[in-house]
Amino acid sequence: MQFRHLREGRLLRRYKRFLADVALPGGEVITAHCPNTGAMTGCVEEGATVWLSHSDDPKRKYADTWELVATSRGLACIHSALANKVVREAFESGRIPGFDNYPDVRGEVKYGANSRADLLLAGPAGRVFVEVKSVTLCGDGGQGLFPDAVSERGRKHLRELQSVLAAGTRSVLFFCVFHAGINRVSAAGEIDPAYRDALASAQAAGVEVLVWRAALSPTELVLEQALPFSLDPA
Repeated sequence: MQFRHLREGRLLRRYKRFLADVALPGGEVITAHCPNTGAMTGCVEEGATVWLSHSDDPKRKYADTWELVATSRGLACIHSALANKVVREAFESGRIPGFDNYPDVRGEVKYGANSRADLLLAGPAGRVFVEVKSVTLCGDGGQGLFPDAVSERGRKHLRELQSVLAAGTRSVLFFCVFHAGINRVSAAGEIDPAYRDALASAQAAGVEVLVWRAALSPTELVLEQALPFSLDPA
């Protein structure tokens, strides 16, 4: 996916989860929307260079949205919802091996108990339910970790993926790495041991785990490379 006309700024602070104060090059300080509900560990360094998108929608309280940040370990995209779009584009273009027989790609499909799958792939081989998770927590040596905070919602998604497994139906947990410094991904068992255990159970039941890193720039986001996954950090 492509960005249009991002502008640079300098991060002053993130607060109230959804707000960030940013200093623009001319000295003006604005408040931008922060589209990330997580802890954003390592991505909120005061003084870091950030990139913002702008909306002309008069109904918006904050016209600017924080999209990217230059961290000490590499560029990161903190707009977690964009992971769904980037992964969908990759499936639609045939960039992800092993899914050629699922040409129909839809988003936000109801499944399980009052949940919506981020993606549903369908075709001659059956169906594939896909939950997409954005990964930005970068530990030592490029170790990516998920989640970055306790996530009951994440555990619910694992249960839903497990519940729909059947003949002709696959389930995939797709970690979309939105941090240039990450070279592998594991469950963050020290942060959320219950999520780690739920993921272990889901894998044992047949839920597949895929990890791909996106190439990040102020002009576009595109999946570029599959990365290894292990339940626990090596």
